[in-house]
Amino acid sequence: MNGNDPLAALKDLHLPPPVGWWPPAPGWWLLGVIVLSGLGAGGYFLWRYLRRGRYRRAALRELRSLREEASVREPRRQLELLAALLRRVAMERYGRAQVAPLSGSAWLVFLDRTGQTSQFSAGPGQALGLELYRPEPSGDPAPLYPLVEEWIRRHRPC
Repeated sequence: MNGNDPLAALKDLHLPPPVGWWPPAPGWWLLGVIVLSGLGAGGYFLWRYLRRGRYRRAALRELRSLREEASVREPRRQLELLAALLRRVAMERYGRAQVAPLSGSAWLVFLDRTGQTSQFSAGPGQALGLELYRPEPSGDPAPLYPLVEEWIRRHRPC
């Protein structure tokens, strides 16, 4: 050590230890709570949405299967199956008390009102009314498949 150099007597600088990642600052805690709450709420609403539309998806699958097997069924049986499918979907959505008493033209008007169409009471959907109960139903059930599919997809509350 040189007595003439006053800087030589100084010691090296000591830096503080690096800042650790734990525990996080309060802002990060708040952000974590917000993100987790958002994910939980999003998951809940997604679950509710999927659960609410489950009956529609099941009905559309059944309709697809009915359409694929239409060539092996007689027209009367096709009408019966389509009418039963519509009735089950309507009961699931609107309840037995509202749907079960409906028949004939009242049933067709209900389908028109909830499906936002007039094709049931004034179009090919008439076959699902009183025509269904005649000894020999007339007409081809083929135009009913797109109509029933559209009603299943679009029906809304009364």
